[in-house]
Amino acid sequence: MRLLARNGATPCSPTNIPTDLVAANCIPSGFMVPDGWNQVCEYYRNIDDTGRWTPWSQPNVEPNVAPETKHDGQFGSLSFRLDSTKYTSMWHDIPLTSSSDPMVINMVTEIPMYVTAKMEIQKAVGGNPIQQDSNKDGSARYYTYGTPFFNYGFIPQTWEDPSVKNEGGYGGDNDPLDVVEFGSEVLKMGSITPCRVIGSLELIDEGELDYKIMCISLNDRDANKIHTVEDLDRYKPGTLDKFKDWLKRYKTSDGKPENNLASEIPRSAQDSMKVVEENHGRWKALCGRDGTSMYSLEGAEDFWLKSPECRGY
Repeated sequence: MRLLARNGATPCSPTNIPTDLVAANCIPSGFMVPDGWNQVCEYYRNIDDTGRWTPWSQPNVEPNVAPETKHDGQFGSLSFRLDSTKYTSMWHDIPLTSSSDPMVINMVTEIPMYVTAKMEIQKAVGGNPIQQDSNKDGSARYYTYGTPFFNYGFIPQTWEDPSVKNEGGYGGDNDPLDVVEFGSEVLKMGSITPCRVIGSLELIDEGELDYKIMCISLNDRDANKIHTVEDLDRYKPGTLDKFKDWLKRYKTSDGKPENNLASEIPRSAQDSMKVVEENHGRWKALCGRDGTSMYSLEGAEDFWLKSPECRGY
């Protein structure tokens, strides 16, 4: 259909439909209303005109950002940058938790629910801002596997050390721990949300271990009901299976192979908090709090660590 539209195919004779539509450059009579087909042809014949069309996954909108942040550049492009107005670094200076509850962490939202722009904390840029990730060709990266149905971010003061291997021999992905929030409200980009850990999954992404900590915002309407992944399935049926599908297949729409999960069974909330604590300890090592010399750890050579909580600057 796309090839026919790009070739500007016209309706075939209603009494003589060829077996090779492409060769005849026609579509079966009644396939689509004429005005609709003309619009499809118009799109595909001019699809390379980037100034003319806006892909569904790349809407030209203002970013939904938290109040205590500032942003520069055009959202949806590599010029976009989001900084905190309260903290020198959202990665290093926001505390791991602000609660006495041992199951609660702070979540910093990078990608609000329903947003397809792939935003992430910049480990090597001064101030560690949130910026849009890029593809290998240098273009701005977007999710193309549907629209995210969850809020996505990271846990501050954590680090997945690539030198630390799991049972399968996979090392950490060299980033702060990822966290996914399954509440009903859209969290603002750059917001800090107290979030109860309910479980986690171990994603194997292009040969790296990439934990996905799962949580529910304490402000969510279902927060008092959801304490475990079993509760999540009880009150939001199908969410866990849908999320596992997303993790394994979200890159396939970009022509990449499926990811794998180390286990289809999520870790418990308690075991997931142990993962958080271990990665908080690795962040302390990264910051030299255990006597480690600056930038001496694997993968940390280019990190920006000059913040009050990390290096005491």
